[in-house]
Amino acid sequence: MDRPELNWIGKDRRPRVEPAVLVEDPALGAPASGTGPGAFADDNLLIFGDNLPALKALEETHAGRITCVFIDPPYNTGGAFTQYDDGVEHSRWLGFLRDRLEILRSLLAADGSLWITIDDNESHYLKVLCDEVFGRGNFVSNAVWQKKYTVANDAQWLSGNHDHILVYAKDKAVWRPNRLPRTDAMNARYRNPDNHPNGPWKATPLHAKSGSQAGRSFSHTFGNGVVWTPPRGTYPRFSAETLRKLDEAEAIWFGKDGTAVPSRKTFLSELSDEGTPCPTVWLHSEAGNNHEAREEVKAFNAAQPFDTPKPERLLRRILHLATGPGDWVLDAFAGSGTTGAVAHKMGRRWIMIERGGHCHTHILPRMRKVVSGTDPGGITEAVGWKGGGGFRFARVAEIS
Repeated sequence: MDRPELNWIGKDRRPRVEPAVLVEDPALGAPASGTGPGAFADDNLLIFGDNLPALKALEETHAGRITCVFIDPPYNTGGAFTQYDDGVEHSRWLGFLRDRLEILRSLLAADGSLWITIDDNESHYLKVLCDEVFGRGNFVSNAVWQKKYTVANDAQWLSGNHDHILVYAKDKAVWRPNRLPRTDAMNARYRNPDNHPNGPWKATPLHAKSGSQAGRSFSHTFGNGVVWTPPRGTYPRFSAETLRKLDEAEAIWFGKDGTAVPSRKTFLSELSDEGTPCPTVWLHSEAGNNHEAREEVKAFNAAQPFDTPKPERLLRRILHLATGPGDWVLDAFAGSGTTGAVAHKMGRRWIMIERGGHCHTHILPRMRKVVSGTDPGGITEAVGWKGGGGFRFARVAEIS
């Protein structure tokens, strides 16, 4: 069954969504400044109000146009944070998210994707709920983000160090993520001990876990007389003809003394410039952590630190994988405004929705600093952000 069903008390009850419009307040927006990569002043939009009527209003103008939806909803841990209450009855939480996920799906473009951060408390229920809304076949992955790098010595059971990032495609058959750029550490694994004219290389196996011919029925004799047979249960990665050509090109490695198991020399120069596929484990050294996220937030509101911000490096990775310059990014639980800040610096069009007072105390000052080029933190230096662009501010207003 492609759309498994998750049942809960009150599932059939749907909230009545009053007709609403978005009323712009020019005094709170930031007029366009410059023509840099974030200069989508007429498109970038910060919305103050409940995200359900706000999303319904956006359906009239943005259905099928959003490339990436990122949401960091309440985790429903039972805690009470300064900015919001994180403890509601489980069935209410499921209904709350179901109603919003359905609209978010309609807003996504055919090649769009959804990214949701969540912890162990509700992650598995949320996975099944998303299967129901998006179709199980459109589930892409569950990335694990190392949000903490220290161990909590007062933990009663296990010390929680990670969050989940559930990834869904609007249509998995057509959606593909961008690749990550190769790092210096990756390239450093390639060396050239035999001074091969093709440059640095890394030894890679000649066998594979799957193939068309059983390993025990295949053998190949190389020019130096070495006979190679794939290990039991594996298959040859290359045909005999390809192995012969690799041998002639001195692209087979037999070890320094010629007695090692043959392997292929994979040359750094042959690798695609498109980068490397993204792994599903995201270390804090690559994608940021909670501590640096809190430090980033202090830069624009030291008096009222935000309790649960996300680091800019985390959003940079997600937006790099899911979008290109000029694409639309939507965050319906804007929190401290990390999504908009990162999208702006990366030259994406963005829409954020937030109902809490931190829309004014955190997001507005943050985005004004981004526009003015006075936000030195986060990914600013990494992407060479100097300021520019702008955004509009709107409130959700009911139609009487």
